[in-house]
Amino acid sequence: MHYFFLLLAFLIGVTNTFQSGVNSQLRLATQNPILSSILSFATGLCVLLVCYLLFNKDAIPSFETFRSISWWKWLGGVFGAFYVLTVILIVKEIGPANLLCLIIAGQLVAGVLIDHFGWVGFAVHPMNIWRIFGIGLIILGGVLVLKN
Repeated sequence: MHYFFLLLAFLIGVTNTFQSGVNSQLRLATQNPILSSILSFATGLCVLLVCYLLFNKDAIPSFETFRSISWWKWLGGVFGAFYVLTVILIVKEIGPANLLCLIIAGQLVAGVLIDHFGWVGFAVHPMNIWRIFGIGLIILGGVLVLKN
């Protein structure tokens, strides 16, 4: 396994935690969770557009290509909006540690199920006792963090 990718995955977790706090502060500044979400996405869009312009060498796909994309493949943006908005709404109420414990538990359960069934184009990695045990440990860790 490439250590660089493992490091990037870890950094996603770190930045994800800071994103929760930054977006929560943006909500306080704007006094509106939906506007804060829009501003967060707009900032991200600007960064991605700059990256696209600097690093993309391929031609932009045709309009017909975009029209032919299955409806469910557009749900990533919906899920992202759900994530950002709900984090903005609840992080001040439950705190970042509790929030992240529950997010990680949900991600692991979903990840193991997606792996097991090969949903959304992933290769099948059957569920086994070790994966179930790992989920149990994550949930136990989450309970310990939530209770203390």
